[in-house]
Amino acid sequence: MSEPSPQDLVDAITDVGRIVARQGASLDRLLDDSRAAAARARAGADVPLLVDLLALHRDASACAATARSRRERDAFGAIASGLERLVEGRGGRLVVPADGAAFDAASMDAVEVEATDDAEADRTVAAVLEPGLWLTELDRSARPARVVVRRLRD
Repeated sequence: MSEPSPQDLVDAITDVGRIVARQGASLDRLLDDSRAAAARARAGADVPLLVDLLALHRDASACAATARSRRERDAFGAIASGLERLVEGRGGRLVVPADGAAFDAASMDAVEVEATDDAEADRTVAAVLEPGLWLTELDRSARPARVVVRRLRD
């Protein structure tokens, strides 16, 4: 099987964008229905949907970060932004701690440790490897952010 051409990639990105837009519109119509909104409020956050949206967001962000052209980078970035809005509109929040933020074990997993000589930087975030998912309605983490944490050298 041969590698896809740049036009094939553009077509695939366009198709994914259309699918996400259609699904978002369908979800918005469901939210406008008062009975569906009441049922959703009783049931709480749709955790499986939010987890799937997070996975799509991670994929779109990875594609944006590794895109060969600005056009592709912008397209994947737009998809990731739209997915983030969908997550927030459905009762979730992406966990993307800033560089230097205090490590929070409730919403983050330290997957790597980076040594530091600065006592002020001890137990702070050095980098985010993957964003996490916080369920705002349930006030708990569904997927912790995977981060690199600074640790004071002994």
